[in-house]
Amino acid sequence: MNTEGQLAERDGSRGSEKEREERSRSSRAPARAAEPSSAGRLPQWLTGGGRWRRGALLAATCAALVLLVSGFVLQPFLIPSGSMESTLRPGDRVLVNKLAYRFGDDPRRGDVVVFDGAGSFGEEEPSGNPVTGLLRKAAAAVGLAEPAESDYVKRVVGIGGDRVTCCDKRGRIEVNGRPVDEHYLHPGDSPSRVPFDIVVPEGRLWVMGDHRDASRDSRDYLGAPGGGTVPVDKVIGRAAWIAWPFGRWSGVPRTDAFAGVPAAPGALPSDAPGGAHG
Repeated sequence: MNTEGQLAERDGSRGSEKEREERSRSSRAPARAAEPSSAGRLPQWLTGGGRWRRGALLAATCAALVLLVSGFVLQPFLIPSGSMESTLRPGDRVLVNKLAYRFGDDPRRGDVVVFDGAGSFGEEEPSGNPVTGLLRKAAAAVGLAEPAESDYVKRVVGIGGDRVTCCDKRGRIEVNGRPVDEHYLHPGDSPSRVPFDIVVPEGRLWVMGDHRDASRDSRDYLGAPGGGTVPVDKVIGRAAWIAWPFGRWSGVPRTDAFAGVPAAPGALPSDAPGGAHG
């Protein structure tokens, strides 16, 4: 009887079982190794049930970008009244170019500008609840609410050094002795029903609405500090485009009505650094 062969056969079967067990263990090991460690996992609030949080984070990021752009580059501005008709109508949303006067350029005669009238067209600091004011300011910054009570939109008629008077024999406003044909005025309006004669201080502006019969502007504050003029550094920017409603998409038209106005006496030529713009 071949007992040695039988022993070898049994040993072989044991070896086979042992090999299968080792292969089985080795085949399970990679599966455990492939499991991601907790250190490499995304936070729970960014996965699965936290999708709404990702949406909220995205919305907050977009809102921050909008506020950043409106704070430094391009700000929507809701036109609250008819003082600038027919150029701008109540309910229009205009985009204000806040970079227009940031690099050495100054407002020019004929520009439509948005400015802070606190201290010139009203009290220095508007009263009211500071929290409500902050929320309103944020909504106004994206064009969802009316602007602050101290914010105005008007047309520049005189710049620093200009003598602005009303009116000549034909009822036109004169700037530095030159009558101005203001074709942008609201139909039926006269250039002004209030006579005035003022020399605009340097660094300030004389501003008026296009709808002269419905505009509170520099004429109404002749007795206020600054004589109704507005500091250049209170200008927020130039109204550049009408963005809403869709049917009125366009640029805010610029005018050549002041093209023939001479520089103010003693002012630098318009092509010189710091010179007046006609």
